[in-house]
Amino acid sequence: MNIDRNEQEALNTLKESYSEKFVSVKKALKSIHRGDRIFVHTACGEPQFLLKSLVEYIESDPKAVFDAEVLQVWSLGLAPYAQEKFKHNFRHNSFFIGNSTRSAVNSGLADYTPIFLSEIPRLFNRGLVPVDVALIQASCPDPHGYMSLGVSVDIVKAATEQAQTIIVQVNPRMPRVHGDGFIHISDVDYVIRHEEPLLEYHDDLDNDVAHRIGEYVATLIEDGNTIQVGYGCLPNAILANLKDKKHLGVHTELLGDGLVALMQAGVIDNSKKSINRGKTIATFSMGSASTYEYLHDNPFIEFKTVDYTNDPRVIALHENMTAINSALEIDLTGQATAESLGKVFYSGIGGQADFMRGAILAKKGKTILTIPSTAHDGKVSRIVPFLKAGAGVTLNRGDIHYVVTEYGIAYLHGKNIRERAMELISIAHPKFRAELIRKAKKRNLIYQDQAFIAGKAGEYPEKVETYRTTSSGVEVFIRPVKISDEPILKDFFYSLSDASLQRRFLSERKDMPHERLQEFVVIDYTSEIILLAFTQKGAVEKLVGLGQYAIIGSTHTADVAFVIRDDHQELGIGRELLKYLTLLAKKQGLLGFTADVLISNARMMGLFESMGFDVQKHISDGLYEMKMTFLESK
Repeated sequence: MNIDRNEQEALNTLKESYSEKFVSVKKALKSIHRGDRIFVHTACGEPQFLLKSLVEYIESDPKAVFDAEVLQVWSLGLAPYAQEKFKHNFRHNSFFIGNSTRSAVNSGLADYTPIFLSEIPRLFNRGLVPVDVALIQASCPDPHGYMSLGVSVDIVKAATEQAQTIIVQVNPRMPRVHGDGFIHISDVDYVIRHEEPLLEYHDDLDNDVAHRIGEYVATLIEDGNTIQVGYGCLPNAILANLKDKKHLGVHTELLGDGLVALMQAGVIDNSKKSINRGKTIATFSMGSASTYEYLHDNPFIEFKTVDYTNDPRVIALHENMTAINSALEIDLTGQATAESLGKVFYSGIGGQADFMRGAILAKKGKTILTIPSTAHDGKVSRIVPFLKAGAGVTLNRGDIHYVVTEYGIAYLHGKNIRERAMELISIAHPKFRAELIRKAKKRNLIYQDQAFIAGKAGEYPEKVETYRTTSSGVEVFIRPVKISDEPILKDFFYSLSDASLQRRFLSERKDMPHERLQEFVVIDYTSEIILLAFTQKGAVEKLVGLGQYAIIGSTHTADVAFVIRDDHQELGIGRELLKYLTLLAKKQGLLGFTADVLISNARMMGLFESMGFDVQKHISDGLYEMKMTFLESK
């Protein structure tokens, strides 16, 4: 974004009208006094030239400034004010810790203020955190004298409104962004024109783990949802999987490359938003130069102050609001940290707690927490029994609906601790699941006799998941049973009539205790398969059928059985289950099925005989003992 002729003319005219403001950078910096509180523009909006000049100024005259406090949300630059050699000149106070300040904060050379980003403007406005000098970066002034704060409005607007002295670096590369982020030249004290590239932000993680998490998240996003996506290594991978969605809206804190790509593709049109319809709303941007180009003078996008974008009451006004964030660690009870690793301060509270709370309060809202299952090259599980001592609880147990790792989706909302623990264990990395089971038992989070199959035999066969439509037009989702399915299986079995139970289990027994249910959820997938069939109405899935087979090694056949919920019988669900079980059995090289069927169960007999098997049967004790051999396809 090079300065154009009109901007140059406007700048020249303003120089004549406000000549006292256009000074050397050294003269502007002399307005900083001992003990001042200096605010620095956020993240990619950081005025690099002003900061470098400030350091040079102090190096040339070490006694010019003592004990100044530097306030900032998230430095992406070098943050020289956090270095030990300047400890007598500056004390950094961060509202969100970045890579360049993390060491200083944890070694005691700098401070961290934990606070919701939405609350920081109030700190400034009430004078609880005074601002003496603001070092900001802005676009070139327009003919009316207005400059745009560009890629970061967030808390910057409030800081400039309270600062006693404002020094602005005018950079032709800074985009002019619509919304709240304008400041008039008459309201600043010094103008330093210096052109330089803006800081850019690129995600580090772009691999199979991120892509897999993105695929899972995409299944939870519906056409017409308004979304918020946090920062970190996952957002762009998640957003890349939303390219087939329609009419998405955006109300977010951070606007990055991934969201811009979806806007350019027409996936995001904001046409279904409850408020600010037709507009993408954000408060700051971190991304590439091309993203900044897209923001420039684009009426489709508005940047609001952070006390608006991150206000849970505003967020809750969006029907179908979906907040997507990430964490460093989550424990088996459902509390997560995104700000610290034990006693080590890592980032900050930021805005995700505001968005997760707002989304929960929204009509049809939902929250999604994404987290790779491991850290440190797979050596450490991010799913742990309890958060480490000293960790800050960024999201409490009530803030999270869905948790997504590369191993699947866990739904926690409304679940008790035992159910939550089993859900999260089921999406942990397989090599850590046995240990999580052991530690969960030790802490009485789950049943003491909870069974578990480690290794390949216990790994969930995700590729078996499928959608089928029955002859009556009912669409069913069929998937293998999971170790966390005990609660829904209990409800399913107790919904069956006595007659259905007897036909399935050939027994008068009607109870289904935990010990018996484990036989259905803890299985060796290499020798047995149990399939669950679900129908869906809105966001609610209903378990309507179960089918299974267990391999008989001596004959290389399998014993097969299934049962359908009474109110869903005669809809073709049993036939679809049996057809799919047959397909899976043939893929395993099995030769056929065996089954015991009550003589009175004519419907089951008819289904088996209609499947094209070579059926042999004989009667024993009121049962048909059936042997069904698979026939070669013609």
